[in-house]
Amino acid sequence: MKILVVGGSGLLGHHVLEQLRLRGHEATTVARTPREGVDRVLDVAAASDEELRELVAGHDGVVFAGGMDDRAVGKGPVAPRLYAGNVAPVVALLRAARAAGCTRAAVLASYYTYFDRVHPEWELAAKHPYVRSRNEQARVGRETAGPDLPVAIIEVPFVFGVAPGRVPEWSVPLVKWIRSSAPLFAPAGGSAATSARGVGIVTVEALEDASGADIPVVEENLHWKDMLTRMAGAAGRARPVRTIPGAVVTAMFRLGGFVNRVAGKHPGLAIEHLDGLFLRELFVEPPVPRSVDEAIRETAKA
Repeated sequence: MKILVVGGSGLLGHHVLEQLRLRGHEATTVARTPREGVDRVLDVAAASDEELRELVAGHDGVVFAGGMDDRAVGKGPVAPRLYAGNVAPVVALLRAARAAGCTRAAVLASYYTYFDRVHPEWELAAKHPYVRSRNEQARVGRETAGPDLPVAIIEVPFVFGVAPGRVPEWSVPLVKWIRSSAPLFAPAGGSAATSARGVGIVTVEALEDASGADIPVVEENLHWKDMLTRMAGAAGRARPVRTIPGAVVTAMFRLGGFVNRVAGKHPGLAIEHLDGLFLRELFVEPPVPRSVDEAIRETAKA
């Protein structure tokens, strides 16, 4: 296969490219800024239909590994920014891929769409603009692609691991905290976790199969306390992690939501509803359970 990878200079895009090439496929890397290993510099969100058709021509499939993550925040409504970052570029890319005769595609998304699908009673999309944008990304993207271009949605949880010059962005303040001498605290819930390499493997397998499925990626389920304990040990700062009472967590998030409203800030994940995520066990049954300890060590030491 010959695959176009949009966002190929990022952490996950790097590992998708690596797995494509390890399996003998060709890959073209697209990114918004010049960087070693980037084949084409183009902002897909701002590109014309003609530019995208020329970009996609000659490829068997496309991967979208860009977009805005759940930390998006700013003044005014966040929904238009999330649409511009997550939905519009996917629609434009898939429209061009369909016109070029591509036969497979994958979009790197979020495991929150998995939980919104299997637990509608949690009302994640209703509460969080970011989750709504990811749902719309999948729905409108597939409508644009049509039946002849299957689009796999790779539902990514907490990711550990590194790439050249890249670490998981969520890990930067966390690792700084862990490396300090400050006490460690964690809520009672937990999350599915995977390695960046694991995301690359699952994405390439989805392309090879042209599956067009919703695919949650998970190698191991970790309680927050366990996750922090392992990260602290990997960083050489091993110490106990205390559990924060649920009522305290809820009060903290309610206060954070109030402060945001006063400041006129609108985050992708509504802070006042984050207790509904962090106090739950956001676990997914791993198809092939594997430890993420090596990826945790890479993240903590990067």
